[in-house]
Amino acid sequence: MSAITDRARDFWDRISPRERNLVVLLALATPIVVALWLGSAIHDGLDAMEHHNDRERKALAAVETMRAKGESKPLVDDSLTGMPSDLPSLQTYVSNAAKKAKLDIKSISPRSPQTKSGFQSQTANFQVDKVDIQEAKDLLNALETDSKYVAVTKLELSRDFRDKDKLRADVDVTAYAREAPKAGSGDAGSAGGSATKASTTK
Repeated sequence: MSAITDRARDFWDRISPRERNLVVLLALATPIVVALWLGSAIHDGLDAMEHHNDRERKALAAVETMRAKGESKPLVDDSLTGMPSDLPSLQTYVSNAAKKAKLDIKSISPRSPQTKSGFQSQTANFQVDKVDIQEAKDLLNALETDSKYVAVTKLELSRDFRDKDKLRADVDVTAYAREAPKAGSGDAGSAGGSATKASTTK
């Protein structure tokens, strides 16, 4: 430590008064420059955080809008009278919705149809990468409005780590239909009626 102090003292003694003034100014300016740099870095970080939070708020607002829209049109109303007994092809349905939103969905995975309480349902899952908020909104709008018997039942949005302005969406779409009539039920009833009529005639 003493060696460093001695060298600093020797350096100070060797330099001219003008150079000493420059050293003093440099010593005073260095912490000011560092403080300004830190302030700028903190400000940029806060701006980036605010931008990220703003995008997240918009994404949540879009999700809430779609969810409220789905809740405002339940299937238990007069639309049941027009409900088909055949489930639509969800692969075709999702592909058409993606075309409207000008997006490309590479893989759509439909699950096995389910039947319960006189109704059928089938869910398909797909992912779409590198979409912005507007593109995601257009896709959800097409999925929800092209048919009142198809609804978005799951939506998960995550940020693209390579492009902070883009999102990755993981979506479940579910189609609903009446339970299909059992094969031969109409024929059996008709045959039974004919047999009863023939017996009565005898």
